[in-house]
Amino acid sequence: MSTNATMLTGDVVVQELPWRWRVQGSIFLIGGLGFMFDAWDVTLNGFLIPLLSKEWGLEPGQAAWIGTANLIGMAVGAFAWGSIADVIGRKKAFTLTLLIFSLFTVLGATSNDLSMFCIFRFLAGFGLGGCIPVDYALVGEFTPRKHRGRVLTAMDAWWPIGATLCGVVSAVLMATLNDWRYLMLVMVLPALLVFWVRVGVPESPLYLVRAGRPMEAKKVIDELIRRTGAEVGPWKLPEPADAPKLSLGKVTDQLAGLWRFNWRITGIAWSLFLTILLVYYGALTWMPSILVATGYAENKAFMATAAMTGIGLLGVVAAALLVERVGRKWILAITGPLAALSLVIFALVLDAPLTAQIWLLVFGFVIQVAIPVLYTYVSELYPTHLRATGFGWASTVSRVGAGLVPLIFGSLLWPVLGLPLTFALTGALVLLAVLWMAVAAPETKGATLQ
Repeated sequence: MSTNATMLTGDVVVQELPWRWRVQGSIFLIGGLGFMFDAWDVTLNGFLIPLLSKEWGLEPGQAAWIGTANLIGMAVGAFAWGSIADVIGRKKAFTLTLLIFSLFTVLGATSNDLSMFCIFRFLAGFGLGGCIPVDYALVGEFTPRKHRGRVLTAMDAWWPIGATLCGVVSAVLMATLNDWRYLMLVMVLPALLVFWVRVGVPESPLYLVRAGRPMEAKKVIDELIRRTGAEVGPWKLPEPADAPKLSLGKVTDQLAGLWRFNWRITGIAWSLFLTILLVYYGALTWMPSILVATGYAENKAFMATAAMTGIGLLGVVAAALLVERVGRKWILAITGPLAALSLVIFALVLDAPLTAQIWLLVFGFVIQVAIPVLYTYVSELYPTHLRATGFGWASTVSRVGAGLVPLIFGSLLWPVLGLPLTFALTGALVLLAVLWMAVAAPETKGATLQ
């Protein structure tokens, strides 16, 4: 057998390198900060709804557009940037998403009417919507295979940190400055800082190999080997492919490719994202309003929501500890339906504040076990050339569903069906999705990325 036949390829070398905090860990930390601001922005929608309703005299149907505009923008962004990242690269795509987010967040804070505010929130969401799919593709492709599940799961620890900071800072700013505009402006400097730090992150070598840029890929891989101190024998790069060109046809081809790759995998990925994140975004968007309607003062409602998201950090820790031991499918099958059930019980005991808050904490913990495992699982179901696109489209489906939540929840489900039945309905959808996953999708624990 020839030497070339037994030689490792560069993409395998990257996946077999030892973990070093100063190398892969720094990319994890920088990527996590971008993810944190995504969480901050999504959580902010729930706080803006009651505040702007009071200041601008909005009806519930009008106020619902505050959340819908931003989340639909994120849906479009998750679709667009996932596909763009597969064409122009993870690093370049992410720097652009943060720049767009920062610009339109500032403009949104200067708005004086609902229409302009929603336009700016849509555009800010479009930029920020690219953070999650691009982040997971970038971090995942730098992370050694045997650590990948734990690292990608731990990425979601940044979500409860961002969501909790949003609640605490919002409560403090409203108590001191009493102006919702500061709630938005406070995010600008950290977002720009992350944008600056991103300049020092190398491009994913897996992307460079696929894009037909072998010299750049070799340089990145050689530097990774040097910095991790790994002993690596002879290795080679795959034959360079034609560099992809960005076009509408390319984007539609990528979408079609997801279904040609495996229609069951794509269908399951979309249904899991849609149902599990529908439960989470629904609770996150409307929880401050639910608590205010129950009789909570605004600051107390904000802090209770912050507690719900804050305990999620423990959920992420639990997910990181369990994901490689138990496997992705079992965790999702248990925690998805359990999270929805805890919301149903919360709604049934709202008249008992202490009991309701306990169940709100249970929800916050369980849902943050489910979500990082969901992100890890879906990111592993696709090969490299479809990974960011596959994750991006699944995220798009969830954001479209979440974007409709404020309108449907606030104007139809909550007032007509009541909270318990509304949460039970979403829980039934989660149950159907995890049952489909159980019978038709593979377990990806320990699998080598294609």
